[in-house]
Amino acid sequence: MTDIVKSRRTVLRAAVLGLMSGIGLGTSGTAQHARAAANTAGNTAGNAAANAAANAASNKNAAASAYSASKTVLVLGDSLSAEYGLAHGSGWVALLEQRLAADKVAARVVNASISGDTTGGGNARLPALLAQYRPHVVVVELGGNDGLRGLPLAATESNFRAIIAKAQAAHAKVLLVGMRLPPNFGRDYTERFFAMYARLAKENHTALVPFMLEGVAEQPQLFQADRIHPLAAAHPQILNNIWPRLRPLLK
Repeated sequence: MTDIVKSRRTVLRAAVLGLMSGIGLGTSGTAQHARAAANTAGNTAGNAAANAAANAASNKNAAASAYSASKTVLVLGDSLSAEYGLAHGSGWVALLEQRLAADKVAARVVNASISGDTTGGGNARLPALLAQYRPHVVVVELGGNDGLRGLPLAATESNFRAIIAKAQAAHAKVLLVGMRLPPNFGRDYTERFFAMYARLAKENHTALVPFMLEGVAEQPQLFQADRIHPLAAAHPQILNNIWPRLRPLLK
């Protein structure tokens, strides 16, 4: 990107606004068969379908040997975790697998993320995923699409509570990954949206990543040409934001 943004606030607003515009407007379904939603004209449906197929193949292999590893990490997310616009294996979830191997942590990762998913979609998909993979940890990276669509916070919060309750009932630990909304959604809505993650984590005794894109959103050069989705180069920082909160859950 060649545009130079004059203030950090302007950059953060533009980056987050673009991001939030790109992670919505998809359809939910099973993790193995869903196709990534067309979030921007700059990416092809073929690329999204290829990534979805690759994720499905990876998840199938994980299912076959999910019980051979001591722990399974289930990632329930949207396009930020589904490698939208990236080569397969270059997103933060794939990097997490590499980090686990490098640190000799006996854990397997199942990426059940779908581009465009909402808290409602994640809540509907979760029971089957819990039954299939029996995860030790569920990483919940959702909510951005709810905010983009201006859904009532009460509905989003209700879905989050249901997701957390289902995961905990299945004896899984929960890591909630926070997101911010751009200020043009209104100060009251955006502040209550952001505060919702911390409140839910505290009330439900879950781990929390306050903001997934900390250190990324304010750097436009770390985004794809659509200025919506982070480049592969940004995903190590995304993992660095998540790893310190995830690692203790795997002890």
